[in-house]
Order: sequence, then structure tokens, then C-alpha cells
Amino acid sequence: MSDKSTRLQNLIRPEIQEMTAYHVPPATGLMKLDAMENPFAWPDEMKAEWLTLLATAEPNRYPDPAAKQLVSSLRKCFGVASELGVVLGNGSDELIQLILMAVNTGSCIMAPTPGFVMYQHIARSLGLPFEGVPLNADFSLDMPAMIGAIKTHQPAVIFLAYPNNPTANLFADKDLMAILDAATGIVVIDEAYQPFAQKSFLDKVSKFEQLLVMRTVSKLGLAGLRLGFVVGHKSLTEQLEKIRLPYNINVFTQLTACFAFKHIDVFNAQAVLICEQREELLLHLLSLPNVRTFPSDANFILFALLSDSAERVFNALKDEGVLIKKMGAVSGLPPECLRVTVGSMPENEAFFEKLSSILA
Repeated sequence: MSDKSTRLQNLIRPEIQEMTAYHVPPATGLMKLDAMENPFAWPDEMKAEWLTLLATAEPNRYPDPAAKQLVSSLRKCFGVASELGVVLGNGSDELIQLILMAVNTGSCIMAPTPGFVMYQHIARSLGLPFEGVPLNADFSLDMPAMIGAIKTHQPAVIFLAYPNNPTANLFADKDLMAILDAATGIVVIDEAYQPFAQKSFLDKVSKFEQLLVMRTVSKLGLAGLRLGFVVGHKSLTEQLEKIRLPYNINVFTQLTACFAFKHIDVFNAQAVLICEQREELLLHLLSLPNVRTFPSDANFILFALLSDSAERVFNALKDEGVLIKKMGAVSGLPPECLRVTVGSMPENEAFFEKLSSILA
């Protein structure tokens, strides 16, 4: 390495140099069951109406920096009270980053593990210590450990995915309430998979000043928009607004989300169908010998191979044109774990048929 390269490298914080980039595998030409997307296209009539609306956009102009119409539409669609604040993000990832940028230097960030990898990834990228608290063997919260860790580390932010990713289960409401009572910092309940669990803490936000509820529209069927939002008391959301970058929600996302929220019944019906397909796929997977399948309240299913290699099965499925998620060595998960997104009925049938053949 040249002296110039060394000097440039030395400008980068050591913790960044030690990190690896978040990898998204290429999926061209594959049946994509790896990213928890809604598999259903929009109805043709709805798509035609949307395309007509997009023609009214003025891409030569900046979007409304406050996205006032979108926030109003969002409040109406999801029943967010006017006294609560709403902060928009370019996906929930940006909201996680905003929350963590706002806290004091050196603040502890906490989450159960295994959990959504971006909590730890973004904390590390900002130089914030991350404390993971292992789940119980059944993926429930280890409450004595959680409460003990809160008392010891006094985290500035606790993230709780509800349902959890990658385990797909809902934590018990009483446990989340106990954490809210014990926490001295911010508690973020991440409801990315709420459309499939049909449970929410959104109606409790007004009672807890430390509570932020975070949602994304990605799993609902709008992954291409990259839109997330967080709801909380204005004492918190107004601080987050100070560091939200201007124009972070582009004009096409603002138009499309407003339009989509008027057609929320379409997406809710698709979510119901996905849940029905999930239960069907769960039954199929449970019938396989030497496969341990875990319950799911989300739109994906985690399963472990008891007498085979996840690497082999993952690659064999990919060779057959099906892309799922290989979990790798994740602390707290059984070895040889794979995760599959619930797709359409033909996709689920094709996946199960190929998986059964590969395992046989």
C-alpha cells in the first residue's frame, strides 16, 4: 500500500475499517424468496390510475421537504393522532440511523439477539457500543437478562422487533410492557411485519413518552418506494426532525404512497392472502423429516436442517432457480438455518417441491 493510500485509510475510523458491507445477493433470473417482499402485483386498473398520477409529477422540482400531504394521508390511513409526531425516512434503515445519530456519544444501544442486523450494524457505524441480549431457546425474551442488562448498561435506545427478524415470532406484550417500565431511555418497537401479525403498540404511544413505534411500507407491498415512518411524542420526533436530511422522501414516493394509502384495502387483502399461504407452507415444511420448522407471525419462515448442510441446500435451490436466505453462523439460531419468504401459491409450491427433492 502506498503512503497516500495509507494516509487515506487512516482517515477512516477503525471500527468502519473492521466492518463488512451489508451484502444483497443478485437475484436476476431467480424466483426471489429471500427478502420478505409482497409477491403480488397491483391490479391492472389500479396500476393504470397510478401511472396517470405519476405523469403529473414535476421531477425538475424538489419535493415538499415536509411531505405534508403524505403525512396527512399516513395519519388517516394508520390512525395516528394529531398530537403525536411523525418522522419519515428513506426506509426504516434511515430511521434507525436518525435515532442513533441523535443520542449522546458513547451511548449504549441494546436489542435482543438474534435480531434485525441493522440495529447493530448502524450502531457500530456510528461508533456506539451495542449490547445484544440473547433470546431464550424458544426465541422468547429472556426477561431476567433483559431487565438486568437495562439496569447494568442504562441503554439510550432499546430496539424490539415485533415480530422479530429472523425468528418470525411476536414477543409477549407483557414482556414489552415490562421493558417500557424498566427503560430509562428510548424504546423503539419495530413493526415492519405488522400487516401479517395484526398486533401493534401504536395505540400505546400516547401513554409512553419514551416509546417510538416504527413501521415500513416495504413488507406491505411497497418495497420499491423505500418509505418508513416513526411515531412518537413530539418531544422526541421534533429532535429527530432536526437531523433528518431535507428532501429525503422523493416526489415519486410521496405521490405513490399517498395513492397507495387510498387503496390500503388492496394491500390488506394481499396480507391476508399471504398469511393463508404462510400457514399452508408451514404445514408442508412441518411434514418434512429432519427439518425443524419454527412458527411464524410474519411473512417468512425460519427452518433448520437437522441432517443436511444449509450451504448445500441453499446452492442446490439456487441452481434450480429459487433464491432463499442462508442464515450462516448467527448466534442464538440453531446451526444450518435457512429462511424463506412466503410467496404466491405457485412460488410456494415450486419452492417446496424443489426443496423436498433436494433433501431426498
